[in-house]
Formats: sequence, structure tokens, C-alpha cells
Amino acid sequence: MRNNITFANFYTEFKVRTIDLQQVQNQTRHKTDGLSSSTLVLRRGQAFTVTINFDGQPFDPMKEKLIFRIILGPLYVEAPVSVSRQPSLTQWTAVLEKCIRNPTGHSAFSVSLSSPASASIGAYTLHLRVETRLSEEAYFLGQVTLLCNPWCPADSVFLQAEDLRTEYVKSDIGLLFKGSPGNIVPQSWSFDQYEKGILDICMKLLQVSPQHQEDIVKDLLNRSNPVYISRVISAMVNCNDDKGVLMGNWSGDYKDGVNPSQWSGSADILRVWSETQFRPVKYGQCWVFAAVMCTVMRALGIPTRVVTNFNSAHDTNRNMVIEEYYSEMGEKLPIGRDSIWNFHVWVESWMKRPDLGQGYDGWQVLDPTPQEMSGEMFRCGPAAVTAIYERRVDAQYDVPFVYAAVNGNVHRVIVKNGKVLSTSIDKNRVGALICTKHPGSMHMQDITSEYKTEMDDSTVHTLSTDVRSGEGSTGIVAPQGLAVSLQLLKAPVVGENISFNVIITNKVAVPKLLRKHVNAQNKEYNRNPTGTFWEAHGDMKIGPKETVTIQHEISFKEYMLTEAEEDSLVNLAVVIEDVKSQERVLASEEFNIRSPSLNIQVQNEYVVINTQQVATVTFTNPFSTAVSGELIVACSGLQEKIQTRLTIRPRETMRVPINFTPRMAGAKMLYASLVLMNPLTVLHGFKTINVQGS
Repeated sequence: MRNNITFANFYTEFKVRTIDLQQVQNQTRHKTDGLSSSTLVLRRGQAFTVTINFDGQPFDPMKEKLIFRIILGPLYVEAPVSVSRQPSLTQWTAVLEKCIRNPTGHSAFSVSLSSPASASIGAYTLHLRVETRLSEEAYFLGQVTLLCNPWCPADSVFLQAEDLRTEYVKSDIGLLFKGSPGNIVPQSWSFDQYEKGILDICMKLLQVSPQHQEDIVKDLLNRSNPVYISRVISAMVNCNDDKGVLMGNWSGDYKDGVNPSQWSGSADILRVWSETQFRPVKYGQCWVFAAVMCTVMRALGIPTRVVTNFNSAHDTNRNMVIEEYYSEMGEKLPIGRDSIWNFHVWVESWMKRPDLGQGYDGWQVLDPTPQEMSGEMFRCGPAAVTAIYERRVDAQYDVPFVYAAVNGNVHRVIVKNGKVLSTSIDKNRVGALICTKHPGSMHMQDITSEYKTEMDDSTVHTLSTDVRSGEGSTGIVAPQGLAVSLQLLKAPVVGENISFNVIITNKVAVPKLLRKHVNAQNKEYNRNPTGTFWEAHGDMKIGPKETVTIQHEISFKEYMLTEAEEDSLVNLAVVIEDVKSQERVLASEEFNIRSPSLNIQVQNEYVVINTQQVATVTFTNPFSTAVSGELIVACSGLQEKIQTRLTIRPRETMRVPINFTPRMAGAKMLYASLVLMNPLTVLHGFKTINVQGS
């Protein structure tokens, strides 16, 4: 009996003391370090290590069983610990790695857990069950957020080049492009996926979605597929038919919300949505919808970039024709339901498309701006860019809608008293430039050729006119040989006069008496012009085979009251009438007047994390009156925004020193916005900085 008691005291059963999820090491290996979450953040298709500290005899798989239970909502899978099994890319596995005896006398061993490359993304719960001969115990290990893995070749979002993964997944700074093709306005954007709590909020978009509310199991199983995920997110970024993030507003009246031009990053928007129990944030327009979607997709591990389509067609009747009407005086008329937005912004995400057959993997268009319904919800895509290029209008999803946005013919019609005087067709205006931020730099990358073949120089003639391009414009040539074009002498900037030429050529050996009508109307990027704010009319003679250049100037005083808002645009048109034949030809040009930008300089080029830095924001008031407003300066990775109110006298240059402390290392962006009240406009500026680790 005594010997038996001695033996029982000597033999101590295997017993788990603590379990360590190795958060720092695992997240570094999974390239999720920096992402802020209440959980361990991992990527699917890759092993992670769990360390188990225990008392008693070493783990013996012949005597004890260790079984990991991985739970996602009502779904779960079990992975018994094996000593010999290889990690699998198709199912969850747990493999014993090594045993360690600590100097304290306690022992530990590591287990390598692997998720399949096709695992559903989401917030998992991990449990461990220990079965011995004498007992069975369960342990709660913690929560794990599982993301897509563009570093894993077996993942359907795999992207081969490291520089592209850095740009389209890891980077939290971006450039959005607005304005017009001849006067592009870059705007900085902070995607903010590393800001505190943002990853968890991005996960909430999936949880709050109608798909999850209607059928949890079906939704969770479908979350393995980035095509499905992207359609859910495309709908959830707008609030039109769900508890989505943003409410759109194109009215110009934002008094019960935020002017879309004032947003400069995604974190503020996502936090407001989450903190108000998923009430829509007021307000967004296309670039805000797209930038927020880019944040969510990058956070979920899906490579994504923001894309601008200049002269984006909205063809309501799907006939690939956009009709524009002008009076004989050169005024653009608000007739017709079709429209051309001067620019429209969407995103592209990188993924495989096995549902479309071979050849359609890669970039997919997704558009969260609520324009048309897709599958009974306001969303668009994913539409394979290759399918758009090949005009595969049968390929899901929404290829015809995107194809029409980047292609289509513009029919320009001059009318008088309901009678058509002339018509021309412009094949090149729609989708004139499609661009995105260049990887690794703050420059623009032209990706037009990925969507469409080269511009078609041919013209189509109807009635008695044909179309020919002039420099920086579109002109019409009548059969008699009369040509007209418009030429901006330089890109217009607020505070300066707008200078342009009207160039008229008589191609025949007969003199002509002409009547000239030049008309300027203000407009917004997504709608037809309003009233005329400047015009010039007159008669002139032109000799045989002569070219005449007439210079015009619109003074700052003449356009400032109507064109002071950010993103202000002008529709400029000229109609030339041959008095004898009454033939009319038209040239038109839409252009933006750039607001002056803020200049930012950083005192010390060598910027170190957690060390106070000094930057100077400079701006010269171009207006003839004093302006007042609020200057907001922020930095990706900066804890607090810096806000200050100021007034600037006419032509005065302000220099505002700003102290800031970057909290994250890497390529970051310091950005500033000046929200003016008189005139009501928003000015922007940015400076990229490379923050060194301590």
C-alpha cells in the first residue's frame, strides 16, 4: 500500500496551465502587424503557432488527446493534434511542433495550427479540449480574426508581386483623382485601416449585412469567396437598402451633415457609423464611397485600388448613346435623361473568377456609389476588367453598365424651336482617361488601355455636318469646309482669368460672313450645366482658305461668384454660323477651375516615430476679399487631428506652424484641408513622409 501511494505522488497527470496565442510573432509572420483589433489577426492558408504550458508528464498522444475546436458563428470544425501530419491547404490541421522544459520546471510545447486557403473570413473563437484517461477539460483560447491572404498562392486573392501587395493591401495612404482630363486634381486620402478599432468595424459590415441577417449559415459559408464578399461590401458602403455606412447627397445642401469634400480619411466615417448603431453617415459622393470601400477591402486582405473614369457615361436606356443638346447661341440645354459625369470614382479588387471561365482573373470593378440595382440591391460588380475590354456583356456582374460608362458615343445636337439644325457624333469623349495611383509613388497611372482599345479617330456624320478634333477640344467641319475648335491657353486656377482661343478655319476658296456665339455655363461634375454666366457674340468675315484665331478672356470677377466651390466646372461652347447657308458648327469643352492648393513643408526630413515634428502649412489668398475658415491637419498614424480657425486678408500669405507626433512607422501622409466659409469651398494639400522606427 505504501509503495502504491509513493508511486501515485510521483506520477503527475498531464495538465494544461496556460495557453499563449503568440500574438506578436504570429501577426508579424502573417503581415497583420499594425492592424488594430481586440483579437489575434491572421491570414488564411498559413500556419500560426500556439504555445501550451503544462504541468506533469509530457504530452503523450497515446495517452492524451488534444483537440482544437474552431468556431465561426453556429459552424465549427475540430482539428486533433497530430505528431506527424503535414499542414493542409484544404482543411484545418494541428501539428505538434516541439516540447520545451522551462528553467522554472514547467514544461511547454508548441502546436502549429493551419487554416485552409479557402476558409471563410470572419471572427473565430478557439477552444482546446484535453482528454486524458482520468478526465476531460475544455479551455477557451481566445478570438481570432481571419483575413484573406494575397501572399498565399492557393488563396483566390493571391497577388504575385510584393510591391503590388504593399501598395494594394498594406498601404494606408492614397491619391484620388478628380477634375477633368486636361486639369487633373489629385486629392490625398488616408485609408486608415491601421487606426484603432477600424478592422473590427470593417468586420461589422459583414455582420450587419442583410445576407448575414437573413441566413447566417449561408452567409458564413459564402465568405470564403471574394466575389461574394465584394458584392456584400459594395452594397454595405451605401445605405440605400440596408444599414450601410454612407448616405449620398449631390444637392449642394449639407447643413445637417458633412460636405463630402471635407472628408480626408475613412476612419472618421467608419467610427461615426459604428458609434451611432449603424445609422448612415451624412454625406458621401462617388470618391468617398470608393475610398471607404478601398479601406474595408484592404483591411479584409483583398488587394484593392481606387480608380477614376473621366467623362463617365450614365446611359439610362442602355443604347450606348448619350445625347447632348445645344441652342444656336451655344447654350447647353437640360434635355435628356442620359448624362456624362466629368469624373466618376470606383474601385478595382484583385481576385480569381472561376465562375467566368479562364481569362477573367485579376482586376474587377466594384462601384459602391448607389446608381443602379444589381441583384435587387444598390451595388455594382465585380465586373472583370478583361470582360469589359472584350465587351463580354453576358459575364456577371454588371459588365454592360461599366462598359457603357467607359465607352458610348456622344451625339451633340444643335436645335432651334424644336428643329434639329445639325448633329455630330463624338466617339472619344466617354472614358477619355481611366487612372489610379501609381504603385510606390504619388503619381498617376493611366490604365485606360486595360478597359478599351485605342481611341477611334474616325467620325460619324449626320445631316450636313461632320466632326473633327481640335487641340484640346472637339470641333465640327461642315461640308463647305468650315472648322472650329476651342483651345484653353493654360489650366484655369481660381483667382486668375480664364484665357482661351476660338480657332476658325475656312477650308474653301470662297470668303464667308460668319456669326459667332460663345457661351460659358457653370456646372457640377455629375449633372448638366445651369445658367449662362458669360457670353460673347459678334459677326466676322473670313477670307478664302484663311484661319482666324480669336482670343477671349473671362475675368476672375465674372466667374468667382458662381464658380467658387471646390470641383467647380465650366461648360464652354462656341457655335459658328455661316450667314449665307445658315449651316452651323459647334465646338465645346468642359473644364474645371482648380482651387489653389495648400503647401506643406516638414522642418526635419528625418522623421522618427513618437518624436514631435514641426510642419508649416502655407497658403496665399487669391481673393480680393478676406477669407476665414478652419484649418485641419492630420497624419495617418497621428492620434489627434489639429484644428485651428483663421482669417486671411486679400492676397496675404499665411504660414501656420503645426506640431505633430507620428505614432506609426513607414510611408505616411501629412494632409491639410482649409474649409472656407466665404466663399464656401475646401482647399487641400498633402505631404508624404517616411517615418523611421525608433
